[in-house]
Amino acid sequence: MARRPPGRRGGAPVTYDAHDDDDLAFDTLQLHAGYDPAGHNGSKAVPVYQTAAFELGDFDRCVRLFNYEEDGHSYVRFSNPTNEVLEKRMAALEGGAAAVCFASGMSAISGTLLNLARAGDEIAAVKTLYGGTTTLLADVLPDFGITASWVADPADLDAYAAAITPRTKAVYIESLGNPSMNVIDIEAVAAVAHERGVPLVVDGTFATPYLLRPFDWGADVVCHSSTKYISGHGTTIGGIVVERGGFDWRNGRFPQFEKFLEENAAFIAPGALLHTAFTRRLRMRYLTEFGGHMSPMTAFLTLNGVETLSLRMRRHAENALEVAAFLESHPAVLEVSYPSLPSSPYHALAAKYFRRGSGAILGVRVRGGLAGARRVLERVRIFDYMVNVGDTKSMIVHPATSIHHGLPREEQERAGVFEDTLRLSVGTEDAGDLIRDLAQALEGAAPTAD
Repeated sequence: MARRPPGRRGGAPVTYDAHDDDDLAFDTLQLHAGYDPAGHNGSKAVPVYQTAAFELGDFDRCVRLFNYEEDGHSYVRFSNPTNEVLEKRMAALEGGAAAVCFASGMSAISGTLLNLARAGDEIAAVKTLYGGTTTLLADVLPDFGITASWVADPADLDAYAAAITPRTKAVYIESLGNPSMNVIDIEAVAAVAHERGVPLVVDGTFATPYLLRPFDWGADVVCHSSTKYISGHGTTIGGIVVERGGFDWRNGRFPQFEKFLEENAAFIAPGALLHTAFTRRLRMRYLTEFGGHMSPMTAFLTLNGVETLSLRMRRHAENALEVAAFLESHPAVLEVSYPSLPSSPYHALAAKYFRRGSGAILGVRVRGGLAGARRVLERVRIFDYMVNVGDTKSMIVHPATSIHHGLPREEQERAGVFEDTLRLSVGTEDAGDLIRDLAQALEGAAPTAD
């Protein structure tokens, strides 16, 4: 992009404009995108706007703000300058047009699906989803008249085509399955969805935009639990939705968007309205009215995590591959699910989509059934027994009795969850220490007991 003329701050010329240059590399964008110190009294750190409301100015400006005719802030349930920086930064990192922050990953997913579908509509979704998302689609949204059309085999493109009916409003997948770590051919699924006039929504939590940018492969909306790798330190719950921009919401499948575009045509510039209609409606209807906004302090803490995202993800992926290779060779381990292993059925897709590594989550089946899994949980010393992932510190959990608890056994097994399955979140500790911890936890396990 062309550089702007030098500005002036405090009487001195300033040439800094990194905040407004989306052509910069990822490692630079994660530090600078979306924030100009000149608009915040020169503070290099993003300030926390810990306030409930903002001065409206005058009568006419109030009208413009509430018509969304003018960019600005009135009440924190609508928007906040601290959150706005995070939204712009995440949009830049994903290569998207706009983003909205939410109070949690599940709030972000719920808002996304409610924005897409109304009573009587369907979401086509794979079975290899996080348990909370599966429960939302199977048990919660049906109370609102929104049902799931399940894709039986996420590797079968014909299954996606069969799952899309005239009532379908989106196809929903994850960048990396939880905890099966399956990889879906995003580009091919996006083509199937677009041929039928529906958007592809990808949960990018396990990958982050550093390892995978779904928009580069045709996706239309990306959801994140920023609680995980984006924040990175296990301190902060949050969610983010990013829109690629430009999907044709006037193709006949989305009357709610046609109504929204018509209602706002007099106030918002047509180009901007059409390009970011999903994000604008998501903010105006589901963030604002449902009240699931991210606190400004959470946005500040999340921004601190974003600044080191690429550094952490490189180490996470390196450690995970070492740990996966060790576990695959251990006689007490039945199976390791990690796409970057040459033995993985997803190795070819991982080579296409995850050139920087396949993240840091491992699905591990141990010998000895439930008793074998429990034995490992009770013996690990560095891996902590917790349901979270994406922390710099390593964690382990038994999905069948935690994150997939309450789902019927057949539903668990479709998601790759068995009574002998453990999910590992590999942190940034020394890989040798992690391997030694797992080795002693597995020591003495009967190598022939299934």
